[in-house]
Amino acid sequence: MDTKNYEINKSGHNIRCKMYFEKGSAIRYVVITGHGFGGHKDNKAAERFAEHILKKHKDAAVITFDWPCHGDDVRKKLTLADCDAYLDTVIRDTAEKYPSAALYGYATSFGGYLFLKYIHDHGSPFEKTALRCPAVWMYDVLTRTIMKNDEMDRLMKGKDVPVGFDRKIMVSQAFLEELRSNDIRDYDYLDYAENMLILHGTKDEVVPFADSQAFADNNLIEFIPIENADHRFQSQKLMDEAIKQIQLFFAW
Repeated sequence: MDTKNYEINKSGHNIRCKMYFEKGSAIRYVVITGHGFGGHKDNKAAERFAEHILKKHKDAAVITFDWPCHGDDVRKKLTLADCDAYLDTVIRDTAEKYPSAALYGYATSFGGYLFLKYIHDHGSPFEKTALRCPAVWMYDVLTRTIMKNDEMDRLMKGKDVPVGFDRKIMVSQAFLEELRSNDIRDYDYLDYAENMLILHGTKDEVVPFADSQAFADNNLIEFIPIENADHRFQSQKLMDEAIKQIQLFFAW
């Protein structure tokens, strides 16, 4: 498996991307992935996903990228508009570079939220979309689970606060209000349900399992519970099980 780091410089955006592929193989399928809050394009989960995909399909490629303010991205202010623009730019750039390839989507947690918002706002650019532990009520996940009490107190006083895991992300009151105003649970995905899959660990400690299951049920989206998996799927065995289900769903 080969990798290539590259940047997309379009429409005032400078997006850091990473591509997994097999050198010398024609590309017929591309999976665009979206990482979670505080993550980055070099995350191990995306790498393991790519390893499994490319082991079976030499004619596929997996593309990861840094969301605004994440990883190596240089932006300091996180907004949903910029997240939407980054995803749109990556999709368009990929379609231009590989016009004969079929596009697929795979995202986790905050990335799942952003993919769902994009699909609601623009329609789906993907043949199929797989989501692992999507944060369908991201406002609640951020304020109740990810943020600490003192961080919320400072935020309520009008101060931006650094929040997150691998890299701390500056969160503002304005961003929280954006999340509050864009509750994915209020949107209708019935037109896309046939080509969507949601997987969720039954022991997820960050994104409530019940929220994800209810969202899938309400939209008639196929839902697969992964028994005993936590939010990050730290068990390689359970991660491999999830990837296997996604491969079956993509049905290449």
